[in-house]
Amino acid sequence: MATEVDVVVIGSGSAGTAAAMTLQKHGRSVMLIDERPFGGTCVLRGCDPKKVLVDAAAAVDRVRCFSTLGVAAPPALDWSALMRFKRSFTDPVPEERRREYEDAGVRALHGTARFLDRDTLDVGGETFRATNVVIASGAAPEHVADGDDALMTSEGFLDLDAMPESLVFVGGGYIAFELAHVAARAGARVTILHNDSHPLHGFDADAVARLVDVTREIGIDVRLDSPVASVARDDDGIVIAAS
Repeated sequence: MATEVDVVVIGSGSAGTAAAMTLQKHGRSVMLIDERPFGGTCVLRGCDPKKVLVDAAAAVDRVRCFSTLGVAAPPALDWSALMRFKRSFTDPVPEERRREYEDAGVRALHGTARFLDRDTLDVGGETFRATNVVIASGAAPEHVADGDDALMTSEGFLDLDAMPESLVFVGGGYIAFELAHVAARAGARVTILHNDSHPLHGFDADAVARLVDVTREIGIDVRLDSPVASVARDDDGIVIAAS
């Protein structure tokens, strides 16, 4: 016997939470479903933790810029301390979100939602029928080359317990450039591989050219027109073949 609700929302990120809370406020019965911890990408494993690391790296760089102007002993990033601070505000989020849903009258479930038909879903053996379904489950990483399951995503970077000696970023988007600068200022040897001659598509070309120059000046190896052909693991780490 299916449980009847007005709306099922799949995903508990910013979009899913806003939809669920607004609909419930306007008198709809809402079921929110997420197979991962409540909170979504932005607050748990994306925007918010990234901003902490970027701001810390920017502060280090700012002080280093004054090293020839009388500011001595440039600071260094303490990666372990940064991760502890990041987790101090990301770890409580799922339980805080659960309480917010409960207080608002939104029923929230952990599990994978599977459509049985256009308005009926199964979640761990429990069936729900909804007048409307909001899919706010986010995106999946794009396949880039054979063996790319050996690569981590930005989510993995933002949860590193220790900074590796070297990293390669596949793709020259703004997230790659931001995290590459963070890693370089944390002491890693960093390479960016971009598949054509125009990284940061959609941004001002002159600003991008200047950013690429500055990125190289601080020691990041930016390689353009370098599509990745294959990825493999060996005893020493990850081997990436690029043209």
